[in-house]
Amino acid sequence: MALAEKHTRFALGTFSHAGCPPFAGLVLLDGERVVAVDALRALCAACGHPMPEASSTLSLIEHWPASLTALQAAANALSQPSTAAARMAADLLVPMSSLRVHPPVAPRQILLSGANYFKHVVDIIVDLGPGKTPCTDGMDPSQLRAYAEDLMRRRQREGDPYIFSKPVSVLSGAFDPIVLPPDALQPDWELELVVVIGEAARHVKREDAFKHIAGYTIANDITDRGRIWTRGDMKAMGTDWISSKSSPTYLPVGPYIVPASHVADPHDLRIELKLNGEAKQDESTDDMIFGVARLVEHVSSVVQLLPGDLICTGSPAGNGTHYNRFLQPGDVVEASITGLGCQRTPVISERT
Repeated sequence: MALAEKHTRFALGTFSHAGCPPFAGLVLLDGERVVAVDALRALCAACGHPMPEASSTLSLIEHWPASLTALQAAANALSQPSTAAARMAADLLVPMSSLRVHPPVAPRQILLSGANYFKHVVDIIVDLGPGKTPCTDGMDPSQLRAYAEDLMRRRQREGDPYIFSKPVSVLSGAFDPIVLPPDALQPDWELELVVVIGEAARHVKREDAFKHIAGYTIANDITDRGRIWTRGDMKAMGTDWISSKSSPTYLPVGPYIVPASHVADPHDLRIELKLNGEAKQDESTDDMIFGVARLVEHVSSVVQLLPGDLICTGSPAGNGTHYNRFLQPGDVVEASITGLGCQRTPVISERT
């Protein structure tokens, strides 16, 4: 449920300046101006909503109901600084562009949903051609597309999300470079809406799922397509997500977390990715096979979710596999999701 219009839209992130230690910062989304959360304590107290004793974005999320109330009060006051405390805090606002932007939160767990966009999965099945998917031998392209679409509709009705994880060491900031290791084969982009858990969740029903969400952010789930499948005598083991998805910088996240109260409908957001200025992904989050609530329900049925955990909700059509074009040094990836900011990540080679 969106907050009333009188509430100033804000976000929460992690920033640093001139090599100093990172700090939690409140972002006024109108102009993307940042102020350190610690500098807002007097203002929050004056507003009657004391800030929890928390020094990082993660610790703020661990006290999310109180943190959200205090941060919202501060954002409202900063947008119209009528008191001395508000004017003093407003004087500390700086452009986000003047700061180093880190991943907005340090999660303990990163969960990802694979094959979760209808058109994306259909395109993959069609691009693979007849015989590569069970029961598709001898099909022409139109038959193959009709089969794939029916398969996805049945999966939506009867199936479960496909979930895997990434190590937290993959995290990088929204403007940090994507670093390709020397043995990279087919590094691909996958822009995704990310759910940020705000309250511990275990066996959550989908009708209660949104109560456990603090907010939303952006991630680019970099995947080396040439390393997805195990080889040799281990071929029967299937996918190898560690080799294909776990290099450092293979998950740019951010630039910040927008509270769920400021996202009217996570299933009505435009998700766009450009490679060197050319549009590659352009889709609505409405194309998800399993929506946000269903993902939280399913993941919490098998995992103990903790505050600050990230659930990446899948990537739409338009990955490098569709274009037979993969990331290479010198590329620049620009990514955005409605209301959640943007990323700009150059691609470089790892120094060995």
